[in-house]
Amino acid sequence: MAESGRTGDARVVTMHPGQLKVGLDTVRQLVDEQFPQWRSLPIEQVAVAGTVNALFRIGEHLAARFPLAPADLETTRRQLESEVRAARELLGRTRFPTPEPVAVGEPGAGYPLPWSVQTWLPGTTASHADPVDSVAFGHDLAEFIRGVRAIDTDGRTFSGSGRGGNLRDHNEWMEICFRNSKHLLDVPRLRRLWRAFRDLPPSPSVEVMTHGDLIPGNVLVCNGRLAGVIDVGGLGPADPALDLVGAWHLLQEAPRQSLRDELGSGHIEWERGKAWAFEQSMGAVWYYVHSNPPMSQMGMRTLTRILADTSV
Repeated sequence: MAESGRTGDARVVTMHPGQLKVGLDTVRQLVDEQFPQWRSLPIEQVAVAGTVNALFRIGEHLAARFPLAPADLETTRRQLESEVRAARELLGRTRFPTPEPVAVGEPGAGYPLPWSVQTWLPGTTASHADPVDSVAFGHDLAEFIRGVRAIDTDGRTFSGSGRGGNLRDHNEWMEICFRNSKHLLDVPRLRRLWRAFRDLPPSPSVEVMTHGDLIPGNVLVCNGRLAGVIDVGGLGPADPALDLVGAWHLLQEAPRQSLRDELGSGHIEWERGKAWAFEQSMGAVWYYVHSNPPMSQMGMRTLTRILADTSV
C-alpha cells in the first residue's frame, strides 16, 4: 500500500537548468535489465517535495533514487558512493529507522547517470503529517540529533562546502537571495537579521557528526512521533548547531524549547542553528517559488518562526 503523503500525483516539475527527465518506462527498463531479480515487482513514482532526486518505489520494500541535476558521470558515481558510505555509517546508530543502501545502478535507457536503490521506510513525511505542536516529537528529534552527534568523526572535518562551516562564507549567496526576494519578503529586515547572524562567534574547533538536512520532507512521522529519517547521504562532521535547523523547520515554540532543553544548547549554539535555518530558508523561498511551491512555503514558515523569535 502506498504511504500517505509520499505517493500520488508524481508529476515532475523543472527546478534546475538542464534538469534530467526520468519516467516510469525508463525506470522499468533499467530495473529489468540491471536487476532481473526485481522484474516481477511493481514500480511506482513517488510524489515528493525534494529537489535533488526523482524517487520510484520498487515493490513494498525498495526505493530507487535518480539524480535530477545534470553532472559528470564519474562525479555522480563518487557522490553516490559517498552517500552509500554515509547511509551505512548511520544505519542502526539510533533507534529511529534510516534507509539501508541496497545497490547502485548504471546509466542506460536514455538516462545518463548512475542511480541508487535503498530500502523504503514506512511513514508520512512531516510535510504532510505536520508535528509542529508535538512536544513528544520534539523529544524524539532531540534524541535523533544526540545519537548522530555521538557517532565518532574518526578525525574527519567539515568538507568546506555547503552549510555547517563558517556563516560568513555564505555572504555572497545571501546577497543573491536578498536580490531575488524583494517581491516576496521584507528584505530590509532580513538583511539586518543576517548581519547579526554572520557576526556570531564561529563554531567551536570540535565538530560533530550531523545529518545536515533536517527539513520536513526528510523526516517521517507516524502517530505524531518520529518514525524515521531519510536522505541521509549528507551525514558528516560540521558545526554542532547545524542539525538545530530542524527545530525551526519542524517545531513551534513549546516543542522547540523542549528540544533545546534536552540537547542543552547554549545561547550562541542556538543562535547559530537559527542562522543555518535562516540561510537555508532564504534560498528556498525564491528559488522554488514557482517550480516547487512546498519547498518555498517551508522556507516562508521557517522565516516566520525565526522573525517571531527576534527583535531585529
